[in-house]
Amino acid sequence: MSVQKREVKIVTTHQLHSMKERGEKISMLTAYDFSMATLLDAAGTDVLLVGDSASNVMAGHETTLPITLDQMIYHASSVVRGVKRAFVVVDLPFGSYQGNSSEALRSAIRIMKESGAHGVKLEGGLEIKDSVTRILSAGVPVMGHLGLTPQSIYKFGTYSVRAKEEAEADKLLEDARLLQELGCFAIVLEKIPAALAKRVADELHIPIIGIGAGPHVDGQVLVIHDLLGITKEFKPRFLRRYAELHETITEAVTSYIKDVKSQDFPSAEEAY
Repeated sequence: MSVQKREVKIVTTHQLHSMKERGEKISMLTAYDFSMATLLDAAGTDVLLVGDSASNVMAGHETTLPITLDQMIYHASSVVRGVKRAFVVVDLPFGSYQGNSSEALRSAIRIMKESGAHGVKLEGGLEIKDSVTRILSAGVPVMGHLGLTPQSIYKFGTYSVRAKEEAEADKLLEDARLLQELGCFAIVLEKIPAALAKRVADELHIPIIGIGAGPHVDGQVLVIHDLLGITKEFKPRFLRRYAELHETITEAVTSYIKDVKSQDFPSAEEAY
């Protein structure tokens, strides 16, 4: 008797839209390397974001600005090789798309061709309209990002909640409508009032993914290092830690060092 091998369904933009329509929440996490991507994908994560937050958690920079396009492609390639199911979206890094739609298209095409990713993410609204349009014209799926936009940190000077005032909230809503009209398949809303995020999610037909945007959106995203408790100092209100790996790893390494120095490791059973 032959056994039929069940094929794993790959998450697509169409499936993400269907999830919104039927009210199924979308799970999204960051990933930067093969091993972690393999774990997150096998666990059933719907979307993996190769975020420019790699600049912070992988390279130790204070902001996301220093990471380069080549470095993003390296991380994205590593993630794609570990994925069988999840949709992989990659941040276009600072300087690779702002103010020059031709450069934006070249950057997006490089990511898609060299990493094998499934889409790209850009920060901003009206000010990046031309870049979004140009990338979409090449058939590359685009995810938007509004609210707190870390690549603009020196413009705003703070990581505090965005769009609390009426004027900024109105602009965010207009930008969200514009991104949907242009053809973006989804939008991330970062660190904005929950009531505003709900309004965006209710009005738009594309999925709205929140990070610090309350529970009334279509899905949630967190940085994996924060979720797992690998980072220790970062403690925003929106973060729920599902593990405390900082302590677990420290204890494991401390025990290893102790065993090496006491000559307890390797034992006779661990030698050839």
